[in-house]
Amino acid sequence: MAKIIIPTPLRKFTENESTYQTKNGATVKEAILELTDTYAGLSKHLLDTNQNIRSFIRIYVGEADINSLEKEATPVKSDTVISIIPAIAGGIA
Repeated sequence: MAKIIIPTPLRKFTENESTYQTKNGATVKEAILELTDTYAGLSKHLLDTNQNIRSFIRIYVGEADINSLEKEATPVKSDTVISIIPAIAGGIA
């Protein structure tokens, strides 16, 4: 199904894999849940206690933020590319 791009800061939880090819899942949420089931260490970084994608994590389908689409219910197909963009703190104080 969909291909998920794993950002560099999270690859330590995916055995250094940069991508993950889902086997099931018709929505972004189902794809992310499959990813976190495969790599349990990712769960606390991507999901809240209700198994929803954390609000500070940005997910893109292609070049579109899922918040401008159908959020976690955004449909995915076999050629869909999902990108995870974690929050990054920093800058000049």
